[in-house]
Amino acid sequence: MEMPIAESQINKRRLSLSLYMNYLIHGFGIIILAQNMVALGGTWQVPIKTVSFVISGIGIGRLVAYLITGTLADMLSRKLFVFIGMACYLIFALGMVITHSIPVAYGLAILAGIANSALDAGTYTTLVEMNNGKGYDTILIKGFVSIGEFILPLIVAALSANNLWFGWSFIVMAVLTIANMINMSTVKFPKIQRVTLRHHQQTVNQSKKSLRKIFATILLLGYGYTSMAVMIWFTQWITLFAQKSLGYGNLTAHTLLSLYSVGSIIGVITLFILLKRNINEMTLLISLNLVAVIALLIILIEGNNINLVSIASLVFGFSAAGGIMQTGLTVFMNLYPHHRGMVTGAFYFFGSIASFTVPLITGVLSTHSIQLAFAGDLAVALSGTVLMVVLALLNVKEKINNGTN
Repeated sequence: MEMPIAESQINKRRLSLSLYMNYLIHGFGIIILAQNMVALGGTWQVPIKTVSFVISGIGIGRLVAYLITGTLADMLSRKLFVFIGMACYLIFALGMVITHSIPVAYGLAILAGIANSALDAGTYTTLVEMNNGKGYDTILIKGFVSIGEFILPLIVAALSANNLWFGWSFIVMAVLTIANMINMSTVKFPKIQRVTLRHHQQTVNQSKKSLRKIFATILLLGYGYTSMAVMIWFTQWITLFAQKSLGYGNLTAHTLLSLYSVGSIIGVITLFILLKRNINEMTLLISLNLVAVIALLIILIEGNNINLVSIASLVFGFSAAGGIMQTGLTVFMNLYPHHRGMVTGAFYFFGSIASFTVPLITGVLSTHSIQLAFAGDLAVALSGTVLMVVLALLNVKEKINNGTN
């Protein structure tokens, strides 16, 4: 029995709010260990490099879980995997302030990575299915992550300034998670779009014959890598590049990263509005990736002009980190409308590979020069743009919109 229209709209708003709140909490989870490295090192009586090793467990958890959670979310329940993600983050937050064991802490970090993958598998698919295949609501996920990343450092700084226990930042994360779990337990999720065995077999048989669809899949998986890599690359190296290669002062160099974050939030709002007005997704994917390339070129070529570099950093955040990765995922999900969970897992699996390989690649490049290490981001941005241009040339728009071959 379907809910009345008014009740359905209220349920949709509550569900959307809860899903977004999970990503504000996720914004905490991404940086909470790094923000408390010194305090954790003191509590565990280990050096900072050991705490850094524990943080790497988050990436391991993502890699291990993405393909599994995505596939199971299609077979079982979106709501189940959202709750699994929330439960994992709750255990992570409480466990980190209780344990004094490095192996246990590493296991908890892995659990945080699993939380991330479970939330993605249940959330992106739900938001797309609530809007009949349209992905504009998924763009706001990035905005709530940015809000979480903005709030947490303020909490950590306030605790430190008042000589309060660092663990309160983890407790705040846990309390938010519990409150959201209570709200989430009373809302209904949309039904998973299922497919009959006969139709599924037809789809499989047709897919085998569709070289275009296979090629489009490869391109979108590649974009899952490049769209994540281009952001990680920039955030890890822009400050050092500005200091060592451009000769900027410490404050100015760090301001560039702040401008990137501001640009990201502006990009989320802009992209949400554009997609809600049915602006073509492929047009946005190509144009914004091209803008990101131009912004990086300006930073590399016009390094002596601080004002121009500052504007370019903001524009890069707007174009590369304003939700364009989520837009690519929406295109991918609509190419396989009956396997959205699996597609989400595969897409972010390649993004997780980027989180591992970028530090390795840039580490090698940095042995030659910091400028070369940063300039490598331009090659990645160009690659992402080329992937989207080729995807557009495949003329898959009609198949993506219709969910057919």
